[in-house]
Amino acid sequence: MHELSIALEVCRMAEERLGRDGLGSIVGLGLQVGDDSGIEADNLEFCLEALLSSPPFTGAKPVIEHLPGDVLRLSYLEVEDGDPDD
Repeated sequence: MHELSIALEVCRMAEERLGRDGLGSIVGLGLQVGDDSGIEADNLEFCLEALLSSPPFTGAKPVIEHLPGDVLRLSYLEVEDGDPDD
């Protein structure tokens, strides 16, 4: 089940982008998954939901966009930084 290892890597990348200081929390992330990528998108979403339900992601929602081809891309991170002006 390589979807779990992909989900773990996506979470690692998200944590890295957030930084060591943890200046906010990730509330959502977007992935683009190609139809020919060999990835079971439903399994990947399940793994991501399980991983994102625990700190430092608590409550983050994955959004998977299905595309033609063999693409696999982390397309965005939605971060809540606590700034009321956002």
